[in-house]
Amino acid sequence: MFSKEVIALLLQVLKSWQVIAVTVAIILYMSLVSYVARAYRRPRAVSKNKPKRKKAEPVSGPEEVTASGADTNETLGLEEA
Repeated sequence: MFSKEVIALLLQVLKSWQVIAVTVAIILYMSLVSYVARAYRRPRAVSKNKPKRKKAEPVSGPEEVTASGADTNETLGLEEA
């Protein structure tokens, strides 16, 4: 019987508006502190010894072969059969 009374009392306490208001206030306060800490954080130190990476060249699609730039049988030394 004692455990039923304790559980009922805990449920009433947890459902009270004061406990809910304080919980919400603490969550908002912690969110604000976290936001301010991130906003005023020192920037990371940049190492001057690291070489800069070169940008990767964009991958191009298959190239089209044009008649003027294409190798013909004459330039390759091939004979037609």
